[in-house]
Amino acid sequence: AVQSDVALISQIGTYIIGSGGKRLRPILTILSGKCLGYDDEKLYSLAAMVEFIHTSTLLHDDVVDESELRRGRKTANNLFGNAAAVLVGDFLLMVGSGSLKILEVMADATNIIAEGEVMQLMNIGNVDITEQQYLQVIQYKTAKLFEAAAQVGAILSGADDEQERALKEFGMYM
Repeated sequence: AVQSDVALISQIGTYIIGSGGKRLRPILTILSGKCLGYDDEKLYSLAAMVEFIHTSTLLHDDVVDESELRRGRKTANNLFGNAAAVLVGDFLLMVGSGSLKILEVMADATNIIAEGEVMQLMNIGNVDITEQQYLQVIQYKTAKLFEAAAQVGAILSGADDEQERALKEFGMYM
């Protein structure tokens, strides 16, 4: 899915995917689907989409933070430049979901994550940040994608409203 006729997209995508990570979000998507009895190939494609969105946020985060290393390796922006890292991050966001509801959940999550990034920027050097403000940044930047990962597994599985809400809430608290 990170392959493209544009060589730099494939190169950066392969570099980022090969850099490791725990892959907790796609695992959560798969487990959410399986706990409701769903085990179709679409579940794994959706889990990959969740990981690509996470990877995209990391690419953007490294540019914003001017990071040089991630997971002990040079960041993509350090190797390939800020413009290439941001644009490949955008490319990864465009992986299709096949469902309007899932697309809405992921678009909402992506927007909330971006808001969390901006909130974090606004709080740099703020020694008066409250615990509630700090937790809101964490909820937006990190918990929101866990929430969405669990929710989309539920949606794909045909969960009823109560099951979807329970898995969504589980993902957020995880």
